[in-house]
Amino acid sequence: MSKRYFGTDGIRGKVGVAPITPDFVMKLGWAAGRVFSKEGRSRIVIGKDTRLSGYMFESALEAGLSAAGVDVLLIGPMPTPAIAYLARTFKCVAGIVISASHNPFEDNGIKFFSADGEKLPDAVEAAIEEMLDEPMVMVNSAALGKAKRIDDAAGRYIEFCKSTLGNHISLNGMKIVLDCAHGATYHVAPSVFQELGAEIVTTGCTPNGTNINAGVGSTDPVQLSERVLLENADLGIAFDGDGDRVVMVDHQGRLVDGDELLYLIARDLQQRGSLHGGVVGTLMSNLGLQRALERLDIPFVRAQVGDRYVMEQLTAREWWLGGEASGHIVCRYLHSTGDGIIAALQVLAALLRSSQSLAEACAEVDRVPQETINIRVAVRKDPHDLPEVAELLAEAEKRLAGVGRVLLRASGTEPKIRVTLEHSDPQMVADIGGWLATEVEKLYNNIAKGL
Repeated sequence: MSKRYFGTDGIRGKVGVAPITPDFVMKLGWAAGRVFSKEGRSRIVIGKDTRLSGYMFESALEAGLSAAGVDVLLIGPMPTPAIAYLARTFKCVAGIVISASHNPFEDNGIKFFSADGEKLPDAVEAAIEEMLDEPMVMVNSAALGKAKRIDDAAGRYIEFCKSTLGNHISLNGMKIVLDCAHGATYHVAPSVFQELGAEIVTTGCTPNGTNINAGVGSTDPVQLSERVLLENADLGIAFDGDGDRVVMVDHQGRLVDGDELLYLIARDLQQRGSLHGGVVGTLMSNLGLQRALERLDIPFVRAQVGDRYVMEQLTAREWWLGGEASGHIVCRYLHSTGDGIIAALQVLAALLRSSQSLAEACAEVDRVPQETINIRVAVRKDPHDLPEVAELLAEAEKRLAGVGRVLLRASGTEPKIRVTLEHSDPQMVADIGGWLATEVEKLYNNIAKGL
């Protein structure tokens, strides 16, 4: 069945605009509590990023879950992958994250993890939506859920992240600039890298509730590049607001995205005889990544865009590594979901084992010029449901003459259409991409006007 609220990464939108309102979130907590507590008494862990609205929605979820008879563990601001980890270690039936990830602070969202620390199956999301249609009936007073705040959650997660590096690798002598996007990693990531021996310089580590992702983090790494050069650092690491994405900057200030990081981890696993199967990328993965993996005889497949689809492919193939250019990297041999801190540590370990700098290692990936243009739209409609779009794509592919790629897709988290072009000639990428974006924008404006 089609879902009304859940997208590719939970439920997300502008705060105060349905469904991101306190009354809906309380009902959502109750509905989820009813679905997850069918087997009897249960508990759920709740974490959040640093958005001001997170306090409001935390209280709303707590009230809804308690009304359904579910105990609640509150851990405050913590990275999204930490909630997945803690849901497992605390033997919870689920974990809930209050976050809109890389979106601006005016947005917020709710996403769920299963007891195994994985994204919920479609069937469970559908069951929660179905329960939302039922009247909210509270359990009797004696059966209400209890709430408890966990004070040592950060320490538990820090130790987990450090344990993934192995006992024989130290970051001593490495100078790293960390950009935490004024988000959920601000009080965790610096401790992880510092305790492993690195000299760290921090930026984006002073959240005030409204500055998350604002000019900082993985979606805006310009400041990080400048800081790496200023500090004469070995490299820079940037996370997004909820800590499940990571990108890096080499010592020359050049951005290194998720595709290149994925390659470095894959190469290292292969050299150590620990790569199970191949690598899962997405439709957005650069052709340069695919070619670089082919040179190493590493199988590569593309999933739909979204880390849940990457994970589906990994699970179906029983492979261990996958990710996206945006920096979602799933090291399935270490964690059940994408984790920016853990992925960054795997890259650093790979560099140390190869005795290469980040710039030297990434030179093996010959990236094909690629550009993505984001078009904000007033109506949510899949572009592939429009016959006019098929005609535009056919024309774009004709102009690319069979030696490039064109991709058009609706964002799963924002009201945007993303136009992506890939070709060896950057001028063709700019020209054809600009033309296609303009035509798509006109089309959606006409739909919004009812033309």
